[in-house]
Amino acid sequence: MDPLDPLDPNASVTPAQTATGARIAGGGVGDGPGPEVMAAATLDGNKVMSSDGQDLGKISDIMLDVRSGRIAYAVLTEGAILGLGGTLHAIPWRALTLDTDRKCFQLDATAEQVKSSPGFDKDHWPAMADRAWGTSVHQFYHREPYWEATRGVVESDPAARIDPTTGI
Repeated sequence: MDPLDPLDPNASVTPAQTATGARIAGGGVGDGPGPEVMAAATLDGNKVMSSDGQDLGKISDIMLDVRSGRIAYAVLTEGAILGLGGTLHAIPWRALTLDTDRKCFQLDATAEQVKSSPGFDKDHWPAMADRAWGTSVHQFYHREPYWEATRGVVESDPAARIDPTTGI
């Protein structure tokens, strides 16, 4: 079976899949910001390619976890025609690789896997702050939930902790 098959209980997670952010590939380094630090608006509209070379659609939104300051998801718009319709998919940020040479994102999943992933439409968004929903999305793409990725750092560094009673 495919190591990313969401239905395969033996699907593996590699060390690259547990990194804390999206990977960057290619030699594209230019003047000004990027590719390490970029405005989110710069990435909106970027094409997303599947692991089997299919054009999946475009990034339509980048969702931030406001409290933690982390990128939670990229929203992929798949199947839109002239910007209308289409299915939206929340993609864990760490499932993406920014390809600076091809100026697109590579998703570590096949086109068929994405089509079978839970989608939603622009008028009916899921509760993205719901940990159960988020866990299921991350499990689908064989990624550790983003809120778990830095837990060890926070737990081992008292300076990184926020006092829940004061928020400081």
